[in-house]
Amino acid sequence: MAPQIPDDVQAADLDRAARSRLRTLSKDNADGVARHLVMAGRLLDEDPELAYEHAQAAVRRAGRVDVVREAAGITAYRTGRYAEALRELRTVRRLNGSDEHLPLLADCERGLGRPERAIVVSQEDAARTLPDDLKVELAIVVAGARLDLGDPDAALAALETPAVRGAQGEAAERVARARAEALTAAGRSEEADTLLRGLATDDELDVVVYDLAEDDHEHEGGGGDAEPSAGDHASGEGDQEASAADEAFAAEEVAGEAASGDASPAESDGAEGREAGEG
Repeated sequence: MAPQIPDDVQAADLDRAARSRLRTLSKDNADGVARHLVMAGRLLDEDPELAYEHAQAAVRRAGRVDVVREAAGITAYRTGRYAEALRELRTVRRLNGSDEHLPLLADCERGLGRPERAIVVSQEDAARTLPDDLKVELAIVVAGARLDLGDPDAALAALETPAVRGAQGEAAERVARARAEALTAAGRSEEADTLLRGLATDDELDVVVYDLAEDDHEHEGGGGDAEPSAGDHASGEGDQEASAADEAFAAEEVAGEAASGDASPAESDGAEGREAGEG
């Protein structure tokens, strides 16, 4: 059963760029999908599990649309379903050719206990052409992977790139925390403590949220970071409708991932959320 949507949530609440990706759907179906995507974006921080359910409802109605699979991948990531997130985000990459989720792909590999593969992902040619903010996120993931492998010096080196040194604001604070962790692992606790004392706050930062619906897109295929709100009214039914073409596409995706060794969407519900680009 599809999760409920408040009556005041409208398809128009999804930004124009994301709505344009839904034009291949019938109007009624596009409106229903858009409303689920709006809810997924709004709930991502306060109730990621419910955000995931909204994304899944959208997938059942429009599984061939990149922004829908993007929402599925991001919400899966935020709920610790790393294998599923990996599969969905790879699908998004095939659908729209964007490399913007490379940090998340790498961090999913970490979440699955495969730090070596996270590092391989970070070394793809596409990583060199990412915008600086995503390079920072990827560097944080790589530093974590190096620590997973017991190499704090390599972790520190990963945080010394020009993009990382130029990080500002929240990104700079997250870099500092990653560097402090690596310093501690390297036996340089005093340096780590000094670095942490220099931060504006010692509170742990949340995972950075990828937008599911945002008017000004910085990267291709984005969707919205709306204010969180809880839904308390039922939306119209119809979320079970899925075209034969969508079902065939889904079957092709499962077959493709089976060939690459990531067929089952194993859930890691007890795993802690990781920081990745959203890092």
